[in-house]
Amino acid sequence: MKDKHTLTRHRDIQNWVTDRHGTPAISKLRNRFGQERAELKLRFARAEEGRLDGSMSPCSWSAWLAELDRQHLALQVAPTGDYELVSRTPLN
Repeated sequence: MKDKHTLTRHRDIQNWVTDRHGTPAISKLRNRFGQERAELKLRFARAEEGRLDGSMSPCSWSAWLAELDRQHLALQVAPTGDYELVSRTPLN
């Protein structure tokens, strides 16, 4: 875990994802009250083979990064290529 890096700059995030042949995607989820919220996802060519998530919709980088900022998230990455979206709050 100590080798993980947290990316907050838009350019760094976009470069990390595109260097790994990834694209941004957003899923719209509804809670039990019918309220809709956006869930950010990343799609990678290697991960899509054999299983596609029908709830994911491709989107532009500007829309994805705007939602990332709205939700106060950052991209945490490991040298192995693993990643997760984490709260940006503890970083500030």
